[in-house]
Amino acid sequence: MSTAAEFALAKVSRVRDDPDARLALMGELYTGTPGDAMPHLPYRRAAVAFMKWQLRRGLLRPVHGPRPGSPWWRAVNERLLRDGWEARALDVGYNPAGATASAASSVDFVREPTARNWYRAHNVSIVAAYLDHRDLAEQESRTERFFINLVLLRVLYAHALVSAPRLALGWLAPVAPALGDPRVRMTGIFLSISRILPDTYPLGDDVERYVAIEHRLGRLLDVGLIQPRMRRVYEWSAAQLGQPGVRNLLTDDVPCYAWPADDRLPWFPRPTVLARAARRAVPPAGDRPTHQHGPDGAGG
Repeated sequence: MSTAAEFALAKVSRVRDDPDARLALMGELYTGTPGDAMPHLPYRRAAVAFMKWQLRRGLLRPVHGPRPGSPWWRAVNERLLRDGWEARALDVGYNPAGATASAASSVDFVREPTARNWYRAHNVSIVAAYLDHRDLAEQESRTERFFINLVLLRVLYAHALVSAPRLALGWLAPVAPALGDPRVRMTGIFLSISRILPDTYPLGDDVERYVAIEHRLGRLLDVGLIQPRMRRVYEWSAAQLGQPGVRNLLTDDVPCYAWPADDRLPWFPRPTVLARAARRAVPPAGDRPTHQHGPDGAGG
């Protein structure tokens, strides 16, 4: 019998340059295949939504061809697939020799498939891939790098909604787990971004154009709710995921993964009326509601 790591690598290697086959392999991770003994797992829709968004943009196409895909996005997607299939193999008794550290949380999800465990497994793999492949991210356009950071801060926040509801939503903590349900939140994260970015890759460096659209659609979430508690979310995620390097991906409240911390403007748009209201009504836990406004009109 091969090791779990070898089993997973073989699975992924066969689909590496076939985006549609990658998607099918992700589906099988949750549903199994006819005749196998693997139990079905929940939250397939969330994982598949993540991949479909990448497929529509051509991110997972082979890197050698007339329309190459993204080496960075391919690497991140492969880490998710490998960790998931390695966990499946470990669960049914494959040799654990050489097992990937980030697959351990996926084993926990396979054995106890709760929303909390799904987010932890997903985000451990995502963050591990981010940290391992920063050199590839540096090669992406400025616009792509902005949205790479945006995806990260949103998936970290979505995890907090389920596993640290008071951190994520203050006094509205009782409703946070429902809002963070992977079947809703993960799909929404990528559908909202898909309305901004064209189904093309690569993007140019005109980040301000796309950021202006994103902030019109996502300002209530990103500016009203996430930004006031972003530092706490990154610190919590570093501890929760066992990835201390997450703390280094935020500098002075600027997400700085493959992004210069002094390039602040795209991250601090003027809050809308609704975003200002959200900051006042739902301040971070431990902060007192205030009706005072800062110089930009933003409370909190």
